[in-house]
Amino acid sequence: QVQLQESGPGLVNTSQTLSLTCAVSGGSITTTYYYWSWIRRTPEKGLEWMGSISYDGSTYYRPSLKSHISISRDTSKNQFSLQLRSPTPEDTAVYYCAREDRAPGVGWYTYWGRGTQVTVSS
Repeated sequence: QVQLQESGPGLVNTSQTLSLTCAVSGGSITTTYYYWSWIRRTPEKGLEWMGSISYDGSTYYRPSLKSHISISRDTSKNQFSLQLRSPTPEDTAVYYCAREDRAPGVGWYTYWGRGTQVTVSS
């Protein structure tokens, strides 16, 4: 059973970088052909796929967020991370990490973390 667990600060301000990490257990993040994704949920937009990192380290980003986010991984720790630069209060959301099968950004999520609330204060 694959398990994912998000971690990171629950409150950041607009001068900081929003950084979250997802620890994966029960499976390797280098296993073909899985994609490891970040998704967020807001009352206004619902669920929004932000980006993914693949089993081979390739990255895929939502076009509207591409200039603001980076996704990286640490294979020695079997975890992947999200960095969102220059956050605004509109980035306040519940952030989830998930495993996505077959292709990034299409919504075939098979495992999810529980989610972590992040609030951006101005």
